[in-house]
Amino acid sequence: MELAVTKLTKRFQDITAVDQVSCRMTAGVYGLLGVNGAGKTTLMRMLCTLLRPTGGTITWEGEDIFAMDGRYRKILGYLPQDFGYYPDFSICDYLMYVASIKGLRPVTAKKRTGQLLELVGLSGMEKKKMKKLSGGMKRRVGIAQAMLNDPKILILDEPTAGLDPNERIRFRNLISELAEERLILLSTHIVSDVAYIASEILLMRSGRICASGTTDELIAAMPERVWSMTVEKDQTEHFMKNYKTVNIKAARDGVELRLLSGQRPTPDSREEAATLEDLFLCYFGEKAGEEDA
Repeated sequence: MELAVTKLTKRFQDITAVDQVSCRMTAGVYGLLGVNGAGKTTLMRMLCTLLRPTGGTITWEGEDIFAMDGRYRKILGYLPQDFGYYPDFSICDYLMYVASIKGLRPVTAKKRTGQLLELVGLSGMEKKKMKKLSGGMKRRVGIAQAMLNDPKILILDEPTAGLDPNERIRFRNLISELAEERLILLSTHIVSDVAYIASEILLMRSGRICASGTTDELIAAMPERVWSMTVEKDQTEHFMKNYKTVNIKAARDGVELRLLSGQRPTPDSREEAATLEDLFLCYFGEKAGEEDA
């Protein structure tokens, strides 16, 4: 089981959305992490054959996915950031409709729908209309429709966008359950979504994969270290302009700062253990005084 991306590029007129991306993925959960506009959705749409690349290749088990055509789509499940549905359809009607588009026989589709609704925690709600569902419930229906064909590859684009913390936790747990003997690619800009479930993280910036590895590997290779200190309130602006600042907290004797720096910022700075959030800021953050902050 291998999905291989080699020098993949996508240009839209004078804009290069994906630039020479190469990676290899096997079974497990992969987190594609980056800010909005990094090229994540464009990459995923090419992996789903919804966009053709300007250059490069995508292969599944050594075969070009565009040449595979329908054979590839039979093993693919996709949840876009905003998936369409008919608001007056019930959950069951919607899933049966999607199953018919995917070519599932009605008897198989009905059985599969029941299994998936139980899996995503919506058993007994088959008749509820889509327009009556909360954001979290809609995302769970979205997962169910992506899983109807029992795909070997599951691609999820910003699946927890707009969900409250409880729904995000429920969603992450569900993804972990689905990961066995399956390749799952999860795109997000929410660090906590991948911190606990991704076996490998791909950091994407300006259309390129700028780093990849496990959480521990990426943190160990960070070019900057994490420091905490307490400063006078009138010094805060100076540090924000000159360092990537992770956190600011008012304290009785001043302001507590957590920031990134290759060297100790002040004599009394304390080095702290880095987290994935620190890593995100290291690669994608800006100093407060910079133009695009």
